[in-house]
Amino acid sequence: MTGKIGERNKSRGFLLFLLMIVLGVVAFAVVLTYTKKFVYGTDIVSKKYGDALEIAMHFFDVQKSGKLVNNKIIWRGDSALDDGNEEGVDLSKGMYDAGDHMKFGFPMAFTATVLSWAILEYGDQMEVVNQLQPVKESLKWITDYLVNAHPTPNQLYVQVGDPVKDHKCWDRPEDMTEKRPLKKVNPSAPGSDVAAETAAAMASASLMFKSSNLKYSSLLLSHAKELFHFANENRGSYSENIPEVEDYYKSTGYGDELLWAASWLYYASKDRKYLDFVTGENGEKFANWETPTWFSWDDKLPGTHVLLSRLSFFGPEAAAEIENMDMYRKSAEAVMCSLLPDSSSATSSRTKGGLIWVNKWHSLQQPVASAFLAVLFSDYMISLDTSKLKCNSDSFLPSDLRMFAMSQADYVLGDNPMKMSYLVGYGDKYPQYVHHRGASIPANVKTGCKDGYKWLESKEPNPNVATGALVGGPSKADNYIDSRNNSMQGEPSTYNSAVLVGLLLGLVSVSSVPKSFK
Repeated sequence: MTGKIGERNKSRGFLLFLLMIVLGVVAFAVVLTYTKKFVYGTDIVSKKYGDALEIAMHFFDVQKSGKLVNNKIIWRGDSALDDGNEEGVDLSKGMYDAGDHMKFGFPMAFTATVLSWAILEYGDQMEVVNQLQPVKESLKWITDYLVNAHPTPNQLYVQVGDPVKDHKCWDRPEDMTEKRPLKKVNPSAPGSDVAAETAAAMASASLMFKSSNLKYSSLLLSHAKELFHFANENRGSYSENIPEVEDYYKSTGYGDELLWAASWLYYASKDRKYLDFVTGENGEKFANWETPTWFSWDDKLPGTHVLLSRLSFFGPEAAAEIENMDMYRKSAEAVMCSLLPDSSSATSSRTKGGLIWVNKWHSLQQPVASAFLAVLFSDYMISLDTSKLKCNSDSFLPSDLRMFAMSQADYVLGDNPMKMSYLVGYGDKYPQYVHHRGASIPANVKTGCKDGYKWLESKEPNPNVATGALVGGPSKADNYIDSRNNSMQGEPSTYNSAVLVGLLLGLVSVSSVPKSFK
């Protein structure tokens, strides 16, 4: 018996030894995995996209105007404190749209709408990577401005500053002394596009703040309803009535903004009249169903198609069954099919490096915005367990859409022929001569309008890093010239940062979206 017990103990010892080896291998594999990914609860968060997201969020702080609160950017200070004073409104907040000191309401409102959408879809993931509160603060900085910019139901301030005079100066926003005139739309000079985009921003933000600040949410929704009514009843393009914006943010039409705003107002108010608006004669007139276009600050149709496709995925059933509602889902699918490189209806407009190519100015805008929509639609499919997307005779999986979205994000973050990141502050190589006044001038130097030009012409890299800036992007040949005078490629913008934040949020984890906006 003793011998047998001893043999049994040896056997147990050998098995224990094997178990320890196996556990060691598993532990090594886990450690190796953790060098690439973080695990939070049941979500696997990609470190690359999480790190990029945290960096991208900083640019909104870089762009803030007004009396700064809890300022996180050491080279930024208070600026434009008197904006709006000449007409008795406080327009000191908001954000400078790009590398200059202009406040253009059209792209600023789009920035707010996209940020709200990203939070509504991916707020849980944002909270996991500790970015939910910062993005809420950035969003409110814009919506506070938009509330003040709408002092009466039929009046909206849409611009602060003279773009011609502003672009003749090279100074820090803290030091600017040039006059900052205001432009507004009203019934005699309508701007349905900018008013409706601002309504979309207010409505989407009202949803986002509903659980945390109900009073503020109600205020935003009230403004959104008034602005939509004003935009719809006084139809006209703001860039026709304010010629000064034509060289900067010329609108190509207002029908897409009306549909976009009505869509967000339905989600925010649950009022059926807004669905009737997008599915009735206005939808038939403006929606360009099943004709893919590019999502941007100027064209909201692809975003509207994807946003309204939510109703066919998640309901409510009564809404999903409204006549013409299915056309938005079909149109969203057409957008997706145009993006997938292996689809028979895929756009051929791509660089050799794989980037969607639309425009040489801010070339990253449409690819990043398209990738944001692709990851959203992919997650809609996953959430409803919809396994396939039909593109003519081809079928694609949600993972194919995600792979496309990742390809565009990876290009931005350094997987490109230049082997550089176009997100400032991310990676080992990124633009050093960003076309951005505040970043180009040392914080301890006071300059006037003209004498600051020596910093524009300086051969030295920017003394301040505009962390989180997404520069305009490469050429069609995948080239990038890192020069401060190269505004076409090197100027960042808040609206590009907004779509990048949305894209990165969708990629930080393989996750489903909420089935309804709370």
